[in-house]
Amino acid sequence: MIQRSLEQTIQSKLRDGKAIILLGARQVGKTTLLHKIFDRAEDTMWLNGDEPDVQALFENITSSRLKNILGNKKNIIIDEAQRISDIGLKLKLITDNIKNVQLVATGSSAFELANKINEPLTGRKWEYKMFPISFEEMVHHHGLIEEKRLLPERLIYGYYPDIVNNPGSEKDILKQLTDSYLYKDILTWENIQKPDKLLRLLKALAFQVGSQVSFNELGQICGLDNKTIEKYVNLLEQVFVIFRLGTFNRNLRNELKNSRKIYFYDNGIRNALIANFSPPEIRDDIGALWENFIISERVKFINYHGIWTNNYYWRTKQQTEIDYLEDTDGRLYAYEFKWNPNAKVSISKTFTDAYPQSAFKVIHRDNFEEFIL
Repeated sequence: MIQRSLEQTIQSKLRDGKAIILLGARQVGKTTLLHKIFDRAEDTMWLNGDEPDVQALFENITSSRLKNILGNKKNIIIDEAQRISDIGLKLKLITDNIKNVQLVATGSSAFELANKINEPLTGRKWEYKMFPISFEEMVHHHGLIEEKRLLPERLIYGYYPDIVNNPGSEKDILKQLTDSYLYKDILTWENIQKPDKLLRLLKALAFQVGSQVSFNELGQICGLDNKTIEKYVNLLEQVFVIFRLGTFNRNLRNELKNSRKIYFYDNGIRNALIANFSPPEIRDDIGALWENFIISERVKFINYHGIWTNNYYWRTKQQTEIDYLEDTDGRLYAYEFKWNPNAKVSISKTFTDAYPQSAFKVIHRDNFEEFIL
């Protein structure tokens, strides 16, 4: 079950002389996707950057040695490429000196991989992101009616491939992921001596999904200074565990300008961190769960379909708020997210007076598919 549009996009970019970089959290299915694309090609070399012998292979590498290693291979795929030192220069060495070879590199760290390759591979790469399985993908797999029936489970356990493919084992799988595997790269790069504080930060962020986040408050909860909190948040973003939504401001003096909300790419990871797998019907955080689910699915949809938009939330100093905004081609689209389809919602007059050409819609459990399909 691989995201079809991403697979088709990568297929369309093969053999154009550029490297393909595929970024995404560990265990989202990057390698599975590439196997689906390349398994029929016998002339493919697979290398895993997590393996010490592969890391050693690239030490002091030259183009002549690379040619000897590759032989007649037409495709070279390097998984977890961020684990190889100076990987950007080494990928550039392949693209510049070994013609007619399709280079593909995957990474679970945008910080380690993208930062190392951006300058060396300027103009020489296509870069894509991959996320946990999407609602859209599951609809393609077994239909809209069936996937909507499974919505309560998705809200609780999320969309990691192992979760979707192993019903009944969700809690065990999520425990393995949240114990350290998703943060393996952070613990390695930063040599974090007290990973318990990183976990404490993640739990605090999980409890604050859908709320305005204060780094100062998080620092007090976790026993860390503001600078360290911001660094850890940035790193967690770079390994695709969380993402932030900033505030939209343009016309009003009382609009918040430097605030943020933080969401998880996957509901299951969020719920595992707070050790709460209760069903939606009895949860007091269903509003936060619903908001996290819808916004994360919208992020997947935007990325996979190549939609150009900027996304925000909106809030004033008087605490008037709109959950989510998209600024597309100069027009604002405002959305409120409500689990209950009968909830009464009205858009802020302050907002409509300031932005009279904006559109507004409430997304609830009876109509949400039109927002993420």
